[in-house]
Amino acid sequence: MDRIKILLKQYQDAILYTIFGGLTMMVNIITFWLAFQILHINSSASYLFAWFWSIVFAYLTNRTWVFHSTAYDFMSIVHEIFQFLLARAATALLGFVIFYFGVNLLKQDAQIWNMIQNVFVIISNFVLSKWIVFKKKAR
Repeated sequence: MDRIKILLKQYQDAILYTIFGGLTMMVNIITFWLAFQILHINSSASYLFAWFWSIVFAYLTNRTWVFHSTAYDFMSIVHEIFQFLLARAATALLGFVIFYFGVNLLKQDAQIWNMIQNVFVIISNFVLSKWIVFKKKAR
């Protein structure tokens, strides 16, 4: 039991990120589906719509429950949000390239390629969030 507690503590960030990353992916998939299937917005605009709502959800959950941000003054929070958005923009570009490749070049299903790109984006987002955006400051 002690070994399990040690492992849970050691991998707490990854475990929580997996949970909230999964929820973020669900936000992305649901909002993409709503925009693409219900509102009949084209696939690229639906992708951007889903990306926006995913990053809002991800920032709030990552800041609070995953990485326990210590940024509390205005400028620190602004800097953190800027880094978060910059990292998310970079991974969104990666996701869009993967999505574009599957949907527009290979002519395959947009829903499936949206899920595929999400896997790559979530892993990239974890690395950038842990090592750059929410990196613990030495005191």
